[in-house]
Amino acid sequence: MEVGNEQGRAQGNGRSDAAAGKPCTSPCNSLKMFLVALSFAYFAKALSGSYMKSTITQLERRFDIPSYLIGVIDGSFEVGNLLVIAFVSYFGAKLHRPKIIAVGCVLMSIGTFIIALPHFIIGRYQYETSVRWVVNSTLNPSPCPVGSPSDLAQDRKLSHVPATACEGDSNLSMWIYVLLGNVLRGIGETPVQPLGISYIDDFASDENAALYVGCVQTISVIGPVFGYLLGSLCAKIYVDIGFVKMETITITPSDARWVGAWWLGYLIAGVITLLSAIPFWFLPRSLHIPGAQGSEKCTPEQTSFIKDPHSGKHKYPADQNTTFIEMAKDFIPSLRTLLGNPVYLIYLCVSIIQLNSLIGMVTYKPKYIEQHFKQSASKANFLMGVINIPAVALGMFSGGLLMKRLKLNIMGAARFAFGTSLIGYILSLFFFAMSCENAKVAGVTLPYISLDSISYDKHSVFAACNSDCFCSESDWDPVCGENGITYVSPCLAGCASSSGSGKNTVFSSCSCVGEAGNFTASTGQCPEKDDCDRMFPYFLALSVITSFIISLGGTPGYMFLIRCIKPQLKSLALGFHAMATRTLAGIPAPIYFGAIIDTTCLKWGQKRCGGLGACRIYNTTAYRIAYLGLTLSLRSISFIICIPGFILLSRQLRKEERNAVHGALANGGTELEALRKEEFVVSNSDQSQQTADRETRL
Repeated sequence: MEVGNEQGRAQGNGRSDAAAGKPCTSPCNSLKMFLVALSFAYFAKALSGSYMKSTITQLERRFDIPSYLIGVIDGSFEVGNLLVIAFVSYFGAKLHRPKIIAVGCVLMSIGTFIIALPHFIIGRYQYETSVRWVVNSTLNPSPCPVGSPSDLAQDRKLSHVPATACEGDSNLSMWIYVLLGNVLRGIGETPVQPLGISYIDDFASDENAALYVGCVQTISVIGPVFGYLLGSLCAKIYVDIGFVKMETITITPSDARWVGAWWLGYLIAGVITLLSAIPFWFLPRSLHIPGAQGSEKCTPEQTSFIKDPHSGKHKYPADQNTTFIEMAKDFIPSLRTLLGNPVYLIYLCVSIIQLNSLIGMVTYKPKYIEQHFKQSASKANFLMGVINIPAVALGMFSGGLLMKRLKLNIMGAARFAFGTSLIGYILSLFFFAMSCENAKVAGVTLPYISLDSISYDKHSVFAACNSDCFCSESDWDPVCGENGITYVSPCLAGCASSSGSGKNTVFSSCSCVGEAGNFTASTGQCPEKDDCDRMFPYFLALSVITSFIISLGGTPGYMFLIRCIKPQLKSLALGFHAMATRTLAGIPAPIYFGAIIDTTCLKWGQKRCGGLGACRIYNTTAYRIAYLGLTLSLRSISFIICIPGFILLSRQLRKEERNAVHGALANGGTELEALRKEEFVVSNSDQSQQTADRETRL
């Protein structure tokens, strides 16, 4: 009967009798196929997630929204996870895990396509500029139109009033499409991690589980390499490529108004994610291997993939016929048991705080490179993908390899993860010393009356040199004067005429550039080099070193999470950990990091329909202190919480060791008593036999 049940289960899982008759080939290949499929799914979700991070400045400028709203959009991914993570992790572990992962990948793909949808239903991108593309340069309008004082005052009042021509133009509805698509991406990503990792841990040998998890995590870190490289490529391409003549575009990728082809990368990421769903439809629900027969016929390499049924009996069988109501009744007691583990709770708190620091840092790191070191969005994304992310991948793989070779126990894994994080924290303090001066912009960082020293006091963009011009203070159309100072617009630079067209336009007779009034200015901000160019390579080198060291503890920390709880609660523990970190770190961190970064803005753009748009220039000193200070402060708090965690862990391990010793002694005593009883029974039977023999002889 037992053999018949096993065959029935195999057929119920879609495996034929022929497949069941080849236990060595099919299960080993199935696990290998699952590892490849899960790695590709991790790659796809990491690629689309990192591409979202690489497009934050593009989305800010395209939809004219501040950083905190970008944080809301970025955090909406975690909202999608939060909606279903607990139920998927708990109930999904008892259902067909590969097919649930396949459905999740399809949902991720649909969400990614929805994010790109606004580009095809919104109008063409329009940016403020006084430069025109005309064949005859003599037709160029004057950058400094003359008006009466009353006209000037009226115009400055009207600059804050919405234009009637923009009625019905709703950028709000457009970025909500991005938010909803990201929510759907989050829902689809939910089953990949908890169900995928638990599937590997169930059907891989204990000594190889850490290495397999390390390999999958490494592949997931390689995904962002291609995500940021894709972001770098798309950031170079103008947003309306194919719909406008590129020679008419008067701005460059380094301009604060430039918007790249952000939508193109989402289409590519959506296709890749859709392809990642295909292999999971053909994978079995579970792997059943007869212990003796499988061990005889399989090679040592193959048997490393096979679980002994007796050693795995503590795991919840995926194919057990359990009703939904029975599973639901067991949910609350299981959750209560999980949260009653103090070591797990402290690990959860530390993870939440450290992930707040990590998510906020990673989300705005490309923007920090752009604003602080004056790099284009394309270059910032390229450097993140080529230099920083590979260091993380190498660190995670090395951490898994070291854990296997050193044979770290649960305490060793905790100490290893803590030590690497502490070393990375100490090295990160040197980032504070890597500073760059702010851009010299008249009326923003420099007063018109003194263009020598940078000041962050409130300045006026209007001065005597441009008082005769009919200028708007809300426009951002920077020009670089011959004196090396950037002016907010040609009008505010006092330029009376222009020649040339497009990017080659030259403004002349700029009264604010020099006293003689005949100095010229060119389009775009003045390049800020000197100290920043020398400091930037050191910043990159230190960033690579700290990323590698911190990521060394990634795999040991993850294995600590799996091993610090009861085996039957593994899927629930992973799912609850993911839900808690997404709720308390993934959602709020980008929002409050973005809100704090917004406070360092010096010059805001203005929407056509009124209201503040995207920030054009930041106070780089305040940006550096806020960004780095918040990141390192959160990590400092997490280190303090680790202290009671180590104390509780050591007590728990000592208690388990004592219980194991007592259990061994009790088992030994029981076996000895049973042996004595057996000897007593045997001796009695011998005596009875001897008595019967005597009676027979008589």
